[in-house]
Amino acid sequence: MRFFGRSGLAIKAVGIGATLLFSVTAGHAQSSGPFAGFDGAWTGTGTVSLSDGSTERIRCKADYKVAGSGLNLKQALHCASDSYKFDLTSDVTSQGERISGNWSEASRNIFGNLQGTAGGGQIEVFVEANGFAANLSLRTNGTKQTVQISSKGEIRGVNITMTKS
Repeated sequence: MRFFGRSGLAIKAVGIGATLLFSVTAGHAQSSGPFAGFDGAWTGTGTVSLSDGSTERIRCKADYKVAGSGLNLKQALHCASDSYKFDLTSDVTSQGERISGNWSEASRNIFGNLQGTAGGGQIEVFVEANGFAANLSLRTNGTKQTVQISSKGEIRGVNITMTKS
């Protein structure tokens, strides 16, 4: 298995997705706050679409921890496809509906920032890293979570559907 094919852009795009995923988590004990309903372990599958028109399946596992009265979120996301894998971590803080934070991918030493809004089971985030930017949208409904990422780079889109374990 090769890591982050296509000039490492795949990891950046999926990493951004991971960053967004962390944004949607909340504690089981947390009944309010922008991350309500997302705490715990999640697993799922999806697709990565590339600028050359190809699409690849991806498998993901995520773990989310909410702290600070539901205003802080830590995320760990592990994803793999047939040609690459990545391990992302994220830290996010909420001030009302506004969220901001950072993310990193350890194996490639890639890191970046994110900012956006969260609330009502939705997260809209702009993610950036050196030479990469993307828009991410997260939606949760009960035990189902969807993540969509779009960019103008080599990675054009990521769509992941996860369920809470």
